[in-house]
Amino acid sequence: MSERATVRETPAAADAARRLQRKDLVGIAELSPEEIQLVLDTAEAMKEIGERPIKKVPTLRGRTVVNLFFEPSTRTRTSFEVAEKRLSADSLNIAAATSSVLKGETLIDTARNLEAMAPDLIVLRHPSSGASHLLARTCRAGVINAGDGLHEHPTQALLDAFTIRARKGRLAGLKVAIIGDLVHSRVLRSNVSLLRKLGADVWIAGPATLLPPGVEQFGVRWTTSVDEAIEGADVLMMLRIQLERMRGGFLPSLREYFTIFGLTVERLRRAASDVIIMHPGPMNRGVEIASDVADGPHSVILDQVANGVAVRMAVLYLLAGGVDHEATA
Repeated sequence: MSERATVRETPAAADAARRLQRKDLVGIAELSPEEIQLVLDTAEAMKEIGERPIKKVPTLRGRTVVNLFFEPSTRTRTSFEVAEKRLSADSLNIAAATSSVLKGETLIDTARNLEAMAPDLIVLRHPSSGASHLLARTCRAGVINAGDGLHEHPTQALLDAFTIRARKGRLAGLKVAIIGDLVHSRVLRSNVSLLRKLGADVWIAGPATLLPPGVEQFGVRWTTSVDEAIEGADVLMMLRIQLERMRGGFLPSLREYFTIFGLTVERLRRAASDVIIMHPGPMNRGVEIASDVADGPHSVILDQVANGVAVRMAVLYLLAGGVDHEATA
């Protein structure tokens, strides 16, 4: 790009005003394949910004983004904060532990009080499924779902797709196996929706106790045999065992889970020779994945983290009307 380059010079960004007419991103289900591709294409331009000596552009100067997190988060929260800073937006970070929620204030009252300060976007992570939809219906500001209960995590699915496309050049026709704690995973639901829209052959696998209700309606192949799911896979996406959400006897023990369902070097040999290994984090090493696999040559786990910034920059840019703002080097 030239020394004085603009985001709107990219074909994807030039189409943004016509093709992403919405104020919120609360789920993948609402996006068309064309809109998904638009976000991924825009993220390519945003990734280039992160490779410059000065990683900051004035694209969203004067825009205010509130990061409202009711659950602990490292990667997602930090990724959004970095994305906002690189686009020169003004960020306000609020955690539930330091908010009036502890005094009994409802989510809607919290949002209304924040909206009185005229933010442009609210990034919400909440333990209740549907919280972001409720906020989107209530607020004039745009709402970005950073994970709601067991429902969705749309920006994680978008960054996963971006990472796969960067390594494989496509998503259509790839065998993608998603393995682990399926019933508690919002990452699963967003990824299944996105991968199916873009033509991937999606498999899901895990213990019978961790298969989601109505799995037959997901439109994917499902199995309790990890070896079957891994066989010939182009992409392996391992999901964390979410012990904090489990109530009851889902697993005999973590040791037994790793023995039967964990990704080891031996199991990895069943996959395609150029397989890539993904994990949304945080990882439980020695539970869902062995350390020598997580740190091995097939792993793109750290690529996912890096790509998360570019994808979230793209989402912020497209939702905040960034096409009207010049981004200079």
